[in-house]
Amino acid sequence: MEKGIKLNKLTPEQQHILVEKGTEAPFTGKYYEHKETGRYICAACGNELFSSQDKYDSGCGWPSFDRAVDTGNIKTDLDESHGMVRVEAMCGKCGGHLGHVFNDGPAETTGKRFCINSAALDFKKGK
Repeated sequence: MEKGIKLNKLTPEQQHILVEKGTEAPFTGKYYEHKETGRYICAACGNELFSSQDKYDSGCGWPSFDRAVDTGNIKTDLDESHGMVRVEAMCGKCGGHLGHVFNDGPAETTGKRFCINSAALDFKKGK
């Protein structure tokens, strides 16, 4: 894990997700049905990740976005854990595990679904 994660500021759930690459139960995260206008940032380091304008209801049980605020703010890697092949989404600044990226998002935009754990995020109100 990179230096940017401040373990002393993370809750046990955040540490499980961001550091140990865990996941929260579907339909339970605080940002799953969140509708305010603003930016979603990394809970570990404050890196700006997603805009509320790019959030949509995919029905998967986790907050879903069709794009990152900036492509450099998210890094991806192949994840072959748990008998599956997926693309892991990580914070581009601290390397914290955020969730996964799938190619089943809205066809009219990017076609991507960034399926992200609420516990990996904080929220800043505003534009």
